[in-house]
Amino acid sequence: MFGRGLAWLRGVWANGSVTPLICRETAGELLEVLNYRKFKLDPARRAALLEDFMPYAEIVLLPDVLPDLPAACRDADDDVFIHLALAGQADFLVTSDRDLLALQGAAPVRIVTVEAWRGFFR
Repeated sequence: MFGRGLAWLRGVWANGSVTPLICRETAGELLEVLNYRKFKLDPARRAALLEDFMPYAEIVLLPDVLPDLPAACRDADDDVFIHLALAGQADFLVTSDRDLLALQGAAPVRIVTVEAWRGFFR
């Protein structure tokens, strides 16, 4: 799923350089995305991808009442990623999602592209 351009991410969290965050809501979205037809992933491949990610992820519980965000995403479904980053005290929200990237500089968490974030590891 990551392709060659993003395969390096596996090594970054596997070696402990970073800790990916996940919550119940984003885990549900991950499972949904892994089932998209465009990825052509059979059940064994989906399971393998989860096995490469989940052991390294920190589970974050979002508060029952989510605080108002100073800048909401154009796609309200993406606000959960900002809430996750805040609740997990993330240094970065790394994404290729255009709606989230549009909030760069306005969100209460530093939002960066994968390419920009990779620069921190060179």
